Amino acid sequence: MSGNPSAPAPVLRDPGSGPDGPGVGAFFDVDNTIIRGASSFHLAVGLYRRGFFRKRDLLEFGLHQFRYLTFGENKHQIDEVRSRALSIMKGHSVAEVTAIAEDVYDEVLCLRIYPGTQRLLDQHIAAGHSVWLVTATPVEIGSLIARRLGATGSLGTIAEHEDGFYTGRLVGDMLHGQAKADAVRAIAEKEGIDLSTSYAYGDSTNDVAILSEVGFPCAINPDRRLRRYAATVGWPVREFRTRRRNARRGTTVASLAGLAWAGGLVARALLRSWRGPGGPEDVL
Repeated sequence: MSGNPSAPAPVLRDPGSGPDGPGVGAFFDVDNTIIRGASSFHLAVGLYRRGFFRKRDLLEFGLHQFRYLTFGENKHQIDEVRSRALSIMKGHSVAEVTAIAEDVYDEVLCLRIYPGTQRLLDQHIAAGHSVWLVTATPVEIGSLIARRLGATGSLGTIAEHEDGFYTGRLVGDMLHGQAKADAVRAIAEKEGIDLSTSYAYGDSTNDVAILSEVGFPCAINPDRRLRRYAATVGWPVREFRTRRRNARRGTTVASLAGLAWAGGLVARALLRSWRGPGGPEDVL
Protein backbone atom coordinates (compact mmCIF):
# COMPACT_ATOMS: atom_id res chain seq x y z
CA MET A 1 0.00 0.00 0.00
CA SER A 2 1.43 3.37 -0.97
CA GLY A 3 1.25 6.66 0.92
CA ASN A 4 3.49 8.17 3.60
CA PRO A 5 1.99 8.24 7.11
CA SER A 6 4.59 10.80 8.24
CA ALA A 7 3.68 13.32 5.52
CA PRO A 8 1.58 16.42 6.36
CA ALA A 9 -2.09 15.50 6.45
CA PRO A 10 -3.97 16.58 3.32
CA VAL A 11 -6.95 18.79 4.06
CA LEU A 12 -10.56 18.58 2.97
CA ARG A 13 -10.99 21.33 0.41
CA ASP A 14 -14.19 22.33 -1.29
CA PRO A 15 -13.90 21.93 -5.09
CA GLY A 16 -14.91 25.56 -5.58
CA SER A 17 -12.40 27.04 -3.14
CA GLY A 18 -9.18 26.23 -5.01
CA PRO A 19 -7.86 26.90 -8.50
CA ASP A 20 -10.29 26.43 -11.35
CA GLY A 21 -9.84 25.44 -14.98
CA PRO A 22 -8.91 22.22 -16.78
CA GLY A 23 -5.41 22.20 -15.28
CA VAL A 24 -6.99 20.86 -12.09
CA GLY A 25 -8.18 17.27 -12.21
CA ALA A 26 -10.83 15.40 -10.25
CA PHE A 27 -10.55 11.60 -10.46
CA PHE A 28 -13.50 9.49 -9.27
CA ASP A 29 -13.67 5.75 -8.73
CA VAL A 30 -17.12 4.47 -9.82
CA ASP A 31 -18.35 1.41 -7.89
CA ASN A 32 -19.42 2.31 -4.33
CA THR A 33 -18.00 5.82 -4.84
CA ILE A 34 -20.43 7.19 -7.43
CA ILE A 35 -22.77 4.21 -7.78
CA ARG A 36 -23.89 1.92 -4.99
CA GLY A 37 -22.63 -1.59 -5.68
CA ALA A 38 -20.91 -2.99 -8.77
CA SER A 39 -22.09 -1.41 -12.02
CA SER A 40 -20.95 -4.48 -13.96
CA PHE A 41 -23.42 -6.65 -12.03
CA HIS A 42 -26.34 -4.59 -13.26
CA LEU A 43 -25.03 -4.76 -16.82
CA ALA A 44 -24.74 -8.54 -16.38
CA VAL A 45 -28.42 -8.72 -15.40
CA GLY A 46 -29.33 -6.71 -18.49
CA LEU A 47 -27.24 -9.00 -20.69
CA TYR A 48 -28.76 -12.10 -19.09
CA ARG A 49 -32.27 -10.88 -19.84
CA ARG A 50 -31.23 -10.55 -23.47
CA GLY A 51 -29.88 -14.09 -23.66
CA PHE A 52 -26.14 -13.38 -23.50
CA PHE A 53 -25.24 -16.11 -21.03
CA ARG A 54 -26.39 -18.98 -18.85
CA LYS A 55 -28.50 -18.89 -15.69
CA ARG A 56 -25.58 -20.12 -13.60
CA ASP A 57 -23.49 -17.14 -14.72
CA LEU A 58 -26.07 -14.70 -13.36
CA LEU A 59 -26.03 -16.43 -9.99
CA GLU A 60 -22.21 -16.22 -9.93
CA PHE A 61 -22.37 -12.49 -10.68
CA GLY A 62 -24.97 -12.14 -7.92
CA LEU A 63 -22.66 -13.84 -5.42
CA HIS A 64 -19.87 -11.46 -6.43
CA GLN A 65 -22.20 -8.47 -5.93
CA PHE A 66 -23.12 -9.76 -2.47
CA ARG A 67 -19.48 -10.20 -1.44
CA TYR A 68 -18.51 -6.84 -2.89
CA LEU A 69 -21.24 -4.85 -1.15
CA THR A 70 -20.75 -6.66 2.15
CA PHE A 71 -16.98 -7.07 2.39
CA GLY A 72 -15.48 -4.73 -0.23
CA GLU A 73 -13.23 -5.47 -3.18
CA ASN A 74 -11.08 -8.57 -3.47
CA LYS A 75 -8.60 -8.77 -6.34
CA HIS A 76 -8.87 -12.55 -6.71
CA GLN A 77 -12.65 -12.37 -6.98
CA ILE A 78 -12.41 -9.49 -9.44
CA ASP A 79 -9.99 -11.47 -11.61
CA GLU A 80 -12.39 -14.42 -11.61
CA VAL A 81 -15.31 -12.26 -12.67
CA ARG A 82 -13.18 -10.56 -15.32
CA SER A 83 -12.15 -13.85 -16.90
CA ARG A 84 -15.73 -15.14 -16.93
CA ALA A 85 -17.10 -11.88 -18.32
CA LEU A 86 -14.52 -11.79 -21.12
CA SER A 87 -15.42 -15.30 -22.24
CA ILE A 88 -19.12 -14.38 -22.20
CA MET A 89 -18.57 -11.25 -24.29
CA LYS A 90 -16.57 -13.01 -27.00
CA GLY A 91 -18.29 -12.74 -30.37
CA HIS A 92 -20.82 -10.10 -29.32
CA SER A 93 -20.81 -6.69 -30.99
CA VAL A 94 -19.66 -3.51 -29.26
CA ALA A 95 -22.73 -1.67 -30.60
CA GLU A 96 -25.10 -4.22 -29.09
CA VAL A 97 -23.46 -4.12 -25.65
CA THR A 98 -23.32 -0.31 -25.67
CA ALA A 99 -27.03 -0.09 -26.48
CA ILE A 100 -27.85 -2.48 -23.62
CA ALA A 101 -25.64 -0.46 -21.26
CA GLU A 102 -27.64 2.67 -22.14
CA ASP A 103 -30.85 0.87 -21.16
CA VAL A 104 -29.29 -0.41 -17.92
CA TYR A 105 -28.22 3.11 -16.99
CA ASP A 106 -31.74 4.46 -17.52
CA GLU A 107 -33.41 1.55 -15.73
CA VAL A 108 -31.04 0.97 -12.80
CA LEU A 109 -27.75 2.85 -12.53
CA CYS A 110 -29.17 6.38 -12.52
CA LEU A 111 -31.22 5.41 -9.45
CA ARG A 112 -28.15 4.15 -7.57
CA ILE A 113 -26.01 7.29 -7.79
CA TYR A 114 -25.06 8.75 -4.40
CA PRO A 115 -26.46 12.31 -4.36
CA GLY A 116 -23.51 13.51 -2.24
CA THR A 117 -20.97 12.25 -4.75
CA GLN A 118 -22.93 13.75 -7.62
CA ARG A 119 -22.90 17.13 -5.86
CA LEU A 120 -19.12 16.91 -5.55
CA LEU A 121 -18.76 15.95 -9.19
CA ASP A 122 -21.04 18.80 -10.25
CA GLN A 123 -18.96 21.26 -8.22
CA HIS A 124 -15.83 20.16 -10.05
CA ILE A 125 -17.58 20.55 -13.40
CA ALA A 126 -18.78 24.03 -12.40
CA ALA A 127 -15.19 24.98 -11.52
CA GLY A 128 -14.08 23.92 -15.00
CA HIS A 129 -11.96 21.05 -13.70
CA SER A 130 -11.04 18.03 -15.80
CA VAL A 131 -13.29 15.34 -14.34
CA TRP A 132 -12.36 11.73 -15.04
CA LEU A 133 -13.94 8.47 -13.91
CA VAL A 134 -11.28 5.86 -13.18
CA THR A 135 -12.64 2.32 -12.92
CA ALA A 136 -11.88 -1.35 -13.44
CA THR A 137 -15.27 -1.53 -15.15
CA PRO A 138 -15.13 -1.88 -18.97
CA VAL A 139 -14.41 1.51 -20.53
CA GLU A 140 -17.70 1.39 -22.47
CA ILE A 141 -19.64 1.49 -19.18
CA GLY A 142 -17.36 4.08 -17.60
CA SER A 143 -17.60 6.31 -20.68
CA LEU A 144 -21.39 6.01 -20.69
CA ILE A 145 -21.64 7.03 -17.03
CA ALA A 146 -19.14 9.87 -17.58
CA ARG A 147 -21.14 11.20 -20.53
CA ARG A 148 -24.44 11.01 -18.65
CA LEU A 149 -22.95 12.85 -15.64
CA GLY A 150 -21.22 15.50 -17.75
CA ALA A 151 -17.67 14.43 -16.86
CA THR A 152 -14.69 14.95 -19.14
CA GLY A 153 -14.14 11.27 -19.80
CA SER A 154 -13.42 7.83 -18.40
CA LEU A 155 -10.42 5.59 -17.89
CA GLY A 156 -11.44 1.93 -17.74
CA THR A 157 -10.54 -1.63 -18.59
CA ILE A 158 -10.37 -2.10 -22.37
CA ALA A 159 -11.81 -5.28 -23.85
CA GLU A 160 -10.26 -5.99 -27.24
CA HIS A 161 -12.52 -5.95 -30.27
CA GLU A 162 -11.94 -6.56 -33.97
CA ASP A 163 -14.30 -5.37 -36.71
CA GLY A 164 -16.73 -4.26 -34.00
CA PHE A 165 -16.86 -7.62 -32.14
CA TYR A 166 -15.28 -8.57 -28.81
CA THR A 167 -12.44 -11.10 -28.98
CA GLY A 168 -12.56 -12.24 -25.34
CA ARG A 169 -9.15 -10.67 -24.60
CA LEU A 170 -8.04 -7.49 -22.86
CA VAL A 171 -5.94 -4.66 -24.28
CA GLY A 172 -3.27 -4.32 -21.59
CA ASP A 173 -4.27 -5.21 -18.04
CA MET A 174 -7.35 -4.64 -15.95
CA LEU A 175 -7.47 -1.05 -14.66
CA HIS A 176 -7.17 -1.80 -10.98
CA GLY A 177 -4.93 -0.72 -8.11
CA GLN A 178 -1.59 0.59 -9.34
CA ALA A 179 -2.80 0.43 -12.94
CA LYS A 180 -5.31 3.15 -12.03
CA ALA A 181 -2.53 5.39 -10.75
CA ASP A 182 -0.48 4.80 -13.90
CA ALA A 183 -3.49 5.76 -16.04
CA VAL A 184 -4.06 8.93 -13.98
CA ARG A 185 -0.43 10.01 -14.40
CA ALA A 186 -0.61 9.34 -18.14
CA ILE A 187 -3.80 11.35 -18.66
CA ALA A 188 -2.46 14.16 -16.46
CA GLU A 189 0.66 14.43 -18.61
CA LYS A 190 -1.36 14.30 -21.81
CA GLU A 191 -3.97 16.87 -20.68
CA GLY A 192 -1.66 19.20 -18.74
CA ILE A 193 -3.23 18.46 -15.36
CA ASP A 194 -1.31 19.45 -12.22
CA LEU A 195 -1.75 16.51 -9.86
CA SER A 196 -0.53 18.52 -6.85
CA THR A 197 -3.64 20.73 -7.07
CA SER A 198 -5.96 17.90 -8.12
CA TYR A 199 -8.50 15.73 -6.30
CA ALA A 200 -9.21 12.01 -6.14
CA TYR A 201 -12.06 10.03 -4.59
CA GLY A 202 -12.33 6.30 -3.85
CA ASP A 203 -13.94 3.79 -1.51
CA SER A 204 -11.45 0.93 -1.00
CA THR A 205 -7.80 0.22 -0.29
CA ASN A 206 -7.45 -0.59 -3.99
CA ASP A 207 -7.94 3.15 -4.58
CA VAL A 208 -5.02 4.17 -2.35
CA ALA A 209 -2.82 4.28 -5.45
CA ILE A 210 -4.87 7.03 -7.15
CA LEU A 211 -5.57 8.83 -3.88
CA SER A 212 -1.82 9.04 -3.28
CA GLU A 213 -1.22 10.70 -6.66
CA VAL A 214 -3.04 13.96 -5.91
CA GLY A 215 -2.77 16.86 -3.52
CA PHE A 216 -6.35 16.49 -2.27
CA PRO A 217 -7.42 12.85 -1.78
CA CYS A 218 -10.71 11.97 -0.11
CA ALA A 219 -12.15 8.61 0.91
CA ILE A 220 -15.84 8.31 0.03
CA ASN A 221 -17.97 5.61 1.69
CA PRO A 222 -14.73 3.84 2.63
CA ASP A 223 -14.49 0.18 3.47
CA ARG A 224 -13.01 -0.72 6.85
CA ARG A 225 -9.41 -0.95 5.66
CA LEU A 226 -9.45 2.33 3.78
CA ARG A 227 -11.12 4.07 6.73
CA ARG A 228 -8.30 2.91 9.01
CA TYR A 229 -5.65 3.90 6.49
CA ALA A 230 -7.22 7.33 5.91
CA ALA A 231 -7.15 7.94 9.67
CA THR A 232 -3.46 6.97 9.76
CA VAL A 233 -2.35 9.33 6.99
CA GLY A 234 -4.87 12.08 7.77
CA TRP A 235 -7.00 11.81 4.66
CA PRO A 236 -10.49 13.29 4.93
CA VAL A 237 -13.52 10.99 4.74
CA ARG A 238 -16.95 11.70 3.34
CA GLU A 239 -19.79 9.32 4.15
CA PHE A 240 -22.67 9.60 1.70
CA ARG A 241 -24.52 6.57 2.94
CA THR A 242 -27.11 7.42 5.63
CA ARG A 243 -25.83 6.46 9.05
CA ARG A 244 -22.86 4.20 8.89
CA ARG A 245 -24.37 1.43 10.99
CA ASN A 246 -27.73 1.60 9.25
CA ALA A 247 -25.98 1.77 5.89
CA ARG A 248 -24.01 -1.39 6.63
CA ARG A 249 -27.15 -3.21 7.75
CA GLY A 250 -29.08 -1.89 4.77
CA THR A 251 -26.31 -2.86 2.40
CA THR A 252 -26.28 -6.41 3.71
CA VAL A 253 -30.06 -6.68 3.40
CA ALA A 254 -29.95 -5.18 -0.09
CA SER A 255 -27.17 -7.58 -1.05
CA LEU A 256 -29.14 -10.58 0.18
CA ALA A 257 -32.23 -9.31 -1.60
CA GLY A 258 -30.28 -8.84 -4.82
CA LEU A 259 -28.79 -12.30 -4.54
CA ALA A 260 -32.21 -13.81 -3.86
CA TRP A 261 -33.59 -11.93 -6.85
CA ALA A 262 -30.83 -13.26 -9.11
CA GLY A 263 -31.42 -16.75 -7.74
CA GLY A 264 -35.13 -16.30 -8.37
CA LEU A 265 -34.48 -15.46 -12.01
CA VAL A 266 -32.47 -18.64 -12.36
CA ALA A 267 -35.06 -20.75 -10.54
CA ARG A 268 -37.93 -19.45 -12.65
CA ALA A 269 -35.97 -20.02 -15.84
CA LEU A 270 -35.25 -23.60 -14.75
CA LEU A 271 -38.91 -24.18 -13.95
CA ARG A 272 -39.90 -23.01 -17.41
CA SER A 273 -37.41 -25.38 -18.99
CA TRP A 274 -38.65 -28.31 -16.87
CA ARG A 275 -42.32 -27.61 -17.61
CA GLY A 276 -41.67 -27.46 -21.31
CA PRO A 277 -43.31 -25.28 -23.93
CA GLY A 278 -46.81 -26.30 -22.90
CA GLY A 279 -46.50 -25.36 -19.23
CA PRO A 280 -47.55 -22.13 -17.54
CA GLU A 281 -45.14 -19.24 -18.09
CA ASP A 282 -43.51 -17.21 -15.32
CA VAL A 283 -42.81 -13.55 -15.81
CA LEU A 284 -39.32 -12.23 -14.95
